[in-house]
Amino acid sequence: MRKNLIEEVGEMGCCGCFGFSFARKPRKAMRSRGMGNHAAEEFLLDHDLEDEDDGPFNGDMSDTGNGDDSDSRSPKNRSEEIFMYRMQHGLICREFPVKETHSLLRSEDVNGNKTINEYVRERKIGAGSYGKVVLYRSRIDGKHYAIKAFHKSHLLKLRVAPSETAMTDVLREVLIMKVLSHPNIVNLVEVIDDPTTDHFYMVLEYVEGKWVCEGAGPPGGLGENTARKYLRDAVSGLMYLHAHNVVHGDIKPDNLLVTGSGTVKIGDFSVSQIFEGDNDELRRSPGTPVFTAPECCLGVTYHGKAADTWALGVTLYCFVLGKYPFLGETLQDTYDKIVNNPLLLPDEMNPLLKDLLEGLLCKDPRQRMTLESVAQHAWVVGEGGPIPQYLCWCKRQRGVSEGSGTDMLTQ
Repeated sequence: MRKNLIEEVGEMGCCGCFGFSFARKPRKAMRSRGMGNHAAEEFLLDHDLEDEDDGPFNGDMSDTGNGDDSDSRSPKNRSEEIFMYRMQHGLICREFPVKETHSLLRSEDVNGNKTINEYVRERKIGAGSYGKVVLYRSRIDGKHYAIKAFHKSHLLKLRVAPSETAMTDVLREVLIMKVLSHPNIVNLVEVIDDPTTDHFYMVLEYVEGKWVCEGAGPPGGLGENTARKYLRDAVSGLMYLHAHNVVHGDIKPDNLLVTGSGTVKIGDFSVSQIFEGDNDELRRSPGTPVFTAPECCLGVTYHGKAADTWALGVTLYCFVLGKYPFLGETLQDTYDKIVNNPLLLPDEMNPLLKDLLEGLLCKDPRQRMTLESVAQHAWVVGEGGPIPQYLCWCKRQRGVSEGSGTDMLTQ
């Protein structure tokens, strides 16, 4: 007899809020304190690193495999094969490659600030289950950079799947970001990996703006105009990822950063996957619970692109209403609501916006709106016109029109 939903999701374990999957016992109940968003933040954003610079995270991590992978190659090996294919066939979508540095000098400047090679530490700006994110300033160009700091020995000890460690995830994240370049995606600038040390750093473009939903709690949200602008940028970046055979896996407001000029950039590729051709079927549980698509809650294979699109719909819902569409008292209750509860929208909502949300948050992935349809939707087009087509570097180099190509990695 088939297990019910509650039994299934109970065996799956929880998804980490910073995009890192790990198994842990769900809370017996999540008591709301105040409005829904605050309860959700307590539920999702409770995994952090200690503040000591470069200190490892000591939280519990364990195996999260939820089924045998029919492909004997690990995701890391598949990513490496795809990356090598792209290298050999000139499909790296970057005009300037990511800088790779294999020497590390950790010191202090005259003011006592810690330094990593040319970069001077200013302050910690974020953290996850694998490492921390620190703001640094380059002594060469004077610009600010966000640097992800990891301990390799720690990553190698953390099991995230039967055949994977946290190091697998980090290396896959690096491989994926090495092939990407788009105005709505955070840029990877440099990787620092000295084989004689235990330290590993990803130097990223620093996006100085706030998180897109910071301070946007019930009942107001961001307002339709701002939500439309942010969604257009997110759709542009996500369409680029999918066209280059990358599933993000953790689309949510916290992973959409806003520059000082108001441009949204997709960040955090720590659970992203790169795939071959049109085969975007995945097994591993994606991202963050309240943004998880219904088909992902059942512990079976799912299509990554459709799951990303669902998460984009939840994100838009957050933008305009300032709360989550499906949120329970426990992890299991949340998954149950995602799968079974109807989508409730205010009667007074703009009919075009309501139509878009219903299309994005369609529980049947086969009937769910595609990103191409989203880009052409009347509410998204608004007064700004269609989302501009971005001619990426690899297409410019190959002289291929958007959407064409029949080789191993469909462009």
